Formats: sequence, structure tokens, C-alpha cells
Amino acid sequence: MDLTVIWAFIIAFAVFAYVVMDGFDLGIGILFPTFEVGPERDRAMNSIAPVWDGNETWLVLGGGGLFAAFPLAYSVVLPATYPLVIAMLLGLVFRGVAFEYRWRDPSHRRLWDAAFTGGSLVAAMAQGMTLGALLQGVEVVDRSYAGSWFDWLTPYTLLTGIGTVAGYALLGATWLVWKLDGEGQAHARNLGIRAAWATLVLMGAVSLYNVFLNAEYAARWMTAPEIYFAAPVPIITAAIAISLLRTLKTERHSKPFWLSIALFFFGMAGLGVTMWPYVVPPGITIWDAAAPERSQIFMLVGVAITMPLIIAYTAWAYWVFRGKVGHEGYH
Repeated sequence: MDLTVIWAFIIAFAVFAYVVMDGFDLGIGILFPTFEVGPERDRAMNSIAPVWDGNETWLVLGGGGLFAAFPLAYSVVLPATYPLVIAMLLGLVFRGVAFEYRWRDPSHRRLWDAAFTGGSLVAAMAQGMTLGALLQGVEVVDRSYAGSWFDWLTPYTLLTGIGTVAGYALLGATWLVWKLDGEGQAHARNLGIRAAWATLVLMGAVSLYNVFLNAEYAARWMTAPEIYFAAPVPIITAAIAISLLRTLKTERHSKPFWLSIALFFFGMAGLGVTMWPYVVPPGITIWDAAAPERSQIFMLVGVAITMPLIIAYTAWAYWVFRGKVGHEGYH
């Protein structure tokens, strides 16, 4: 049993859970200016009120897991992306403060709504650009980051950032399709169709860019026998995309959201195929960056206890607040 591989999948699962769960929160913030001031905005906000702060648990688990299980990767990735990480954290802070204060300070609600949108947009863009900075490669010398302060700022990272914003908008729109009814749901459905097309186009653009970004990435997708293992990912993704667009045009409620999650899952699977076995391309593999085996075993015991608890209370929260959002005007 390879503990390093197990930890790689644990962190990948935590990142995926964060992207999906906090993604629709951020997506609602990104779409917030398109909602009518008043009941429509309030209902959109109320749809995430019971769960939004718990969703960020997975960010802590993913970041803490990377620090504990792959300390070398942590020590390289953070210096390479400090401005993006700082921007993301500030965006999340502004989003969280605005979420609470827009209800407690109605006289400045426009300001808090702008902070909610701005924080969500900055956080989403920073997360996407961080992914792009990692994929394009990080300069490492003597097990330390050796690049400049702005190596993360390239056309490729801007593309991945915009793609992440579009993807989160899709998650937010499909979540509202599920949680709202009437005119609010119809509006969310129209936004979902637009966000779906934008997400698919940008996913295709990033995938094509990856082929030309790195010869090793191209070999993963274009040469045998690797292509036989990688080919199912884009095929299944295309099938999910077609089904998603169809369900957004029909009177389905929850199905568009689940299909959006599936789209993200196979998008991340494609990234995994592209990067494996590197945790910091192009030179640090998961085994190079791994903590000692005893440390991995010790932490695995803790994760085996805490992760089921996190999953259980998260599932319980979503179950308790299932169903459509009412028309009441309170938070």
C-alpha cells in the first residue's frame, strides 16, 4: 500500500469537495448583480445561508493536508503564488463579512452587495489563476522556489482564472435552479445556459492550451498507450455537457446541479491525467514532496476519524435545509 498515493487522493478529494461546495457560493456572488434588488437577491442569499461557512472546511483540510503530507510542495507552491493566495483570502473575508452585514446594516446594503460580488469574483479568479500557475510549471532550484514575484501572471493563468469564474457561475446558477421557483428559477435557468456555454468553451480552450504548453502534457493525451487511458475523460465530459444543456432547457430542478458537479469532476480528472505524478510540475513528484512514512501514518489515523465526521455533519446540514427557499424576507 502506497501511503503517498493515498494522501494524494485524499487531498484531491478535499480540493474537489471545496471547489464544488464553495464554488456555488462564490458563483452566486459572481451572478449577484444580475439579480433584482430586493426579494430575488434575498432568496439567492438565503439559499446558501445555512451551509456557506461550513463549505470552507474543505479548504482548510486541503491546505492543511498539503502542508502536512507534502511539505516540500507546500513550501514551493506558496512562495510561487503568494499574491494570489493573499487575494483569495481577502476575497473570502470580504465575501463573508458582506454576507453577514448586508442583513444587519440595511442602510449600506448596496455597499455590502458590491463587497459580496467583488470578494466572490476575486476569490474565484485567484483560485483559477493559482491552478494555472501550477500547471504551467514552477521554477525550482535546490528544492526551493527560484522564480520571480510575477511568474504566476501569464495569458494562460488569466485563461484558467476566467474559466474558473465561469465554472463557479454555472454551479451557482444550477444551485438556484434547484433551490428557487417561479421567476427566480427561470432567471437562474437562463443564467445557467449562458454559464454552461462559457464554461465549456473555456474548458476546451484550456485543454487545447495544455497540449501546447508542455510536451509531456501533449504526450499524455496524444500518444499511445497513454491516450487509451485518457480518452474516456473527454468523451464522458462531452456526454455530460450535452445532457446538462438539455436539462437546463427543460423543467428539471436538481439534475442540472448534479450534472454541473459531474462536469467539474471529469474536468479535475483530466487535470489529474495531465499532471500525474507531479505535484509541482515539471520536477517535483508526489514521492519527492511526501512527508516521512511515520508522519503519513499518524495523520492518516486523524483523517480517518475527522473526515467521516465532516462528511456526516455536512450531509446532515444539507438534508435539514433541503427543499425550495421560501419567500420570507429574513436571514
